[in-house]
Amino acid sequence: MKTNLITREGLDKLNKELNYLWREYRPEITKKVTWAASLGDRSENADYKENKRLLRQIDSRVRFLRKRIEAIKVVEYSPEQDGKVFFGAWVEVENDNGETKRFKIVGPDEIYGRNDYISIDAPMARALLKKEVDDEAVVKTPTGEQTWYVNKISYQNLNVNKES
Repeated sequence: MKTNLITREGLDKLNKELNYLWREYRPEITKKVTWAASLGDRSENADYKENKRLLRQIDSRVRFLRKRIEAIKVVEYSPEQDGKVFFGAWVEVENDNGETKRFKIVGPDEIYGRNDYISIDAPMARALLKKEVDDEAVVKTPTGEQTWYVNKISYQNLNVNKES
């Protein structure tokens, strides 16, 4: 089950997608369906069939987004979080082999299209919660346990990169 948390940035992105689908893309496709339907026989009309399919996909996504936006809770940054890993943190970790990873812990709706975000539901994020710099986190993976050490924690964007 997905965690119902999201960052302000993530919510803005979902609202922007919903607005685009409902106010721009759906009306455009509806016009195409109307035009294709006016040509007559719909059973042999590829334009009509394809655009009706697109319209169903848009409507499905709009329904999903509306329900999801209602269900999620925005987690705002709080100064009490500084120094520890919580939701919304940029974290840099390192393992015994010297391999480093840097990512932001976000809600499950925010990870798509980003390779530097991980879901709060991911084993790595769960293992890192409440850890401080120099703490170790044992992550349970399908291949066994892995130990990672916390190098940096930040609640700023990558450009600012304030370390704790």
